[in-house]
Amino acid sequence: MNKTELRRFVQEELNWEPSIDANSIGVEVSEEGVVTLTGHVKTYAEKLNAEKAAKKVRGVVAVANDIGVRLLGDRDDTVLAEEAARALSLNVSVPDDRIKIVISNGWLTLEGAVDWEYQRRAAEKSLRELRGIRGLTNYITIAPRVRPVEIKDHIRAAFERNALVDASHVQVKVEDSKVVLTGTVQSWQERTEAERQTWAAPGVTAVENRLTVGILSPAF
Repeated sequence: MNKTELRRFVQEELNWEPSIDANSIGVEVSEEGVVTLTGHVKTYAEKLNAEKAAKKVRGVVAVANDIGVRLLGDRDDTVLAEEAARALSLNVSVPDDRIKIVISNGWLTLEGAVDWEYQRRAAEKSLRELRGIRGLTNYITIAPRVRPVEIKDHIRAAFERNALVDASHVQVKVEDSKVVLTGTVQSWQERTEAERQTWAAPGVTAVENRLTVGILSPAF
């Protein structure tokens, strides 16, 4: 697929997603399949949705999200902080009193430590669509409680059960509680699913996804 076709497919996917104003987003594509999104949108959630839409397109190997968030009206950081704290308190997946919220000029930062990656993601998800934020940085850490050999066994078993991941093409290396994924997968979706499954393993505190997207040779 050449870059002109890939650019057209990405634009069509952006137009297909109802939560995005595709007319306000520019698309650039390199010969290697790297997509750069530019322009301005009204919310941080819309910026993230545009990135997700681009990643769905076959042939996209990476996405650089340079979209800016241009709010219709700035909101007071104190009000945003109160609403963010309320949103976290209502989410049953987020541990009480484990996360600290810092807001500066509409940019939200999460700090603290939790036991599981799903808790870390749940905290971020609770705040992505908060009206008035310009962006979000998640510095929440995970406290490991599982041995490296157990982590690897859990991940390998998860890959073998998963219909979206070809376990034979993904190598798993565990360094303390950090997991490194290497190999070649057939799509960005498979790459993303492999990382998602890895994060679901108990004890994982970091994932380095080195999986490349390419065409695999058929097995004979």
